[in-house]
Amino acid sequence: MKINSEFNSNCLLSLVVPTYNEGKNIVTLIQSLVEILDQEIPDRYELIVVDDDSPDRTWEIAQSMQQNYPQLQVLRRTKERGLATAVIRGWQAAQGEFLGVIDGDLQHPPGTVKQMYYALKEGADLAVASRYIRGASVGSWNGVRQFLSRGAVSLAIWILPEIATRLSDPMSGYFLVKRSAIIDCELSPIGYKILLEVMGRGQIDRVTEIPYTFLERVEGSSKVTWRQYEQFIRHLIRLRFATGKGSVGALGRFLRFAIVGLSGVLVDFFILWICSQIWGFSMTTAKTDLGQLTILGSKLIAVEIAIMNNFIWNDLWTFRDASLSQRGLKARLIRFLKFNLACTIGAVINITLFLILVKMGINLLFANLIAIIVSTAWNYLINLKFNWRAS
Repeated sequence: MKINSEFNSNCLLSLVVPTYNEGKNIVTLIQSLVEILDQEIPDRYELIVVDDDSPDRTWEIAQSMQQNYPQLQVLRRTKERGLATAVIRGWQAAQGEFLGVIDGDLQHPPGTVKQMYYALKEGADLAVASRYIRGASVGSWNGVRQFLSRGAVSLAIWILPEIATRLSDPMSGYFLVKRSAIIDCELSPIGYKILLEVMGRGQIDRVTEIPYTFLERVEGSSKVTWRQYEQFIRHLIRLRFATGKGSVGALGRFLRFAIVGLSGVLVDFFILWICSQIWGFSMTTAKTDLGQLTILGSKLIAVEIAIMNNFIWNDLWTFRDASLSQRGLKARLIRFLKFNLACTIGAVINITLFLILVKMGINLLFANLIAIIVSTAWNYLINLKFNWRAS
């Protein structure tokens, strides 16, 4: 899916609003955007609603507004689905020099569009509304939602470091981009995150971030499902291989880290089996208090020896270059203690995320896979940046 290089010189901004069952919000959003943009660039912008054939007939409500708002276009898609592809379809129909996207649920404050527009006028290729820079906020999100959002950011940084680390909020769905930065680029997103696709495939040199506070939804319901998390992971992996972003050396280091982690699993099982032979516990003895205490103690021993195994191999193999620059028994002991702490936190992340995803109704095996990926990414990144400080 490519964006046409031709545009109408009289149209400065084309803002796409992808919608699905946003009939209760679309009128307020359009009115707010028109009021703001009429003050800044009257008659030189367009709003494009791209609706995926909403059962609540959002497209019809938007069409009814066109008589009073000539700058409004409405595209109704009956054979396609997905936020990211809806955005691209809107951009393909757009005439503006600058292209943008804003959610249709009123959780993105319309006023931020003005600041992003002027950032592009001042020379930025991309202006992103961020929830994670000074002066910004995620609003009233609960701990679980913040945890999942930060986990997604960590995954993006792990898989696409050269792209994601340029942004404080690579998951943002609210931004403007110069048409010239993405013309003739083959955009092929999966799911609902389009910003990483633009960053990965576009010619983005200068990026400006604008702080904003994520607002609470008043009407309608959230569209986020477990399937979107799965699509997000697939999109990251596909984008990495398609763009070649992210060093091969970093991938090789991570693969070594994963192999060492697998060896730790085998050590854990082996030590637990040795303990069972020494103390003779079994499923029968596990029913007694003494048996449970013996099994718990054995498991703790197995885990700690597995951690020691992993540390030794990571120090000698995965992060060998960094460990050679941090010689000495004291330095190695400090690295071991940090590694222990990181692994402990990683285990808590693994278990917590697994329980959250299961509670959301996600398949047990898939939930476990996501939990393993996120906790492994945590262990790798935290040790990479704050323990071995590998290059």
